[in-house]
Amino acid sequence: MTPLLSVKDLHVTFKVQKQLLQAVRGVSFDLYEEEILGIVGESGCGKSATAKALVRLLPAHSSIISGEVIYKGQNLLTFDDHKMQKVRGKELGMIFQDPMTSLNPTMKIGDQIIEGFLHHTKNASRKEAKAYAVQLLELVGIPQAFTRIEQYPHTLSGGMRQRVMIALALAAKPKIIIADEPTTALDVTIQAQILDLMQEIKKKTGTSFILITHDVSVVAGYCDRVIVMYSGKVIEKAAVDQLFARPSHPYTQGLLQSIPRLDMSPDQPLIPIEGSPPSSMGSIAGCAFCSRCKFATDLCRKEDPSLTEIQQGHKLACWNRGSDGSVN
Repeated sequence: MTPLLSVKDLHVTFKVQKQLLQAVRGVSFDLYEEEILGIVGESGCGKSATAKALVRLLPAHSSIISGEVIYKGQNLLTFDDHKMQKVRGKELGMIFQDPMTSLNPTMKIGDQIIEGFLHHTKNASRKEAKAYAVQLLELVGIPQAFTRIEQYPHTLSGGMRQRVMIALALAAKPKIIIADEPTTALDVTIQAQILDLMQEIKKKTGTSFILITHDVSVVAGYCDRVIVMYSGKVIEKAAVDQLFARPSHPYTQGLLQSIPRLDMSPDQPLIPIEGSPPSSMGSIAGCAFCSRCKFATDLCRKEDPSLTEIQQGHKLACWNRGSDGSVN
């Protein structure tokens, strides 16, 4: 199957106090049609930097050092700003983490959706755009949509604002939507509603999603495939069923052991991952996780393992894998 989007050896740095921080180190993955791909990892692992690099929305003090983002046979990293504006929104949409700071507080929500639609749709009238805005708000589950389009963002609840953000991302009918921690600021009930909505949109429109999250349970419930990132690198990737049936990297195992489960005994303690990630300033010798890993050897401290397929569709970056792919 040909991927819809293919990311190859992506490297991103940030300039911090005259030093270079290696935020993304050689990330590669594919996204397929009508798929929800999860990217999971703790804060600072490079998830959001990867997402923003795909749509070229990184801050001024950052640089894409190398890599390719192939979409429709073209490398988006070679596009100038003018050409990228035609892709951003039309082909690749984005749902940001905090809708209150992402939506324009001085514009009605309907006008924001209409603006995005008209920017990418030639010869469309404002009347058509307004009708389409109402249709999108209804699609994302906002009641009384014809009235709501006249409201400003601050008059809506957090869940409603996030639904508006999804409608805004859908305005130009993109093939791919990147959702960067879209439920972080919401309570559990609204989180489930937003994630259910994303699945429903995928089924109705055929849109593919890249879901950035630190919540492993979200990945388990809503994604088709998952990428686990640590310290700017992909350390494990697999279909969701494969990963949760046999988590193979010590970091992935640690993530799963540190979250509560319904089948756990009430007095069973959670097992935290001890230690802290290494500094991303400069180069990292060996495996970035070795200082926190109980299986680490001298080889781990000297050489960084590459992703190796341990079974069809399941790749792992770890030196201590057994013949069956499990960690020794």
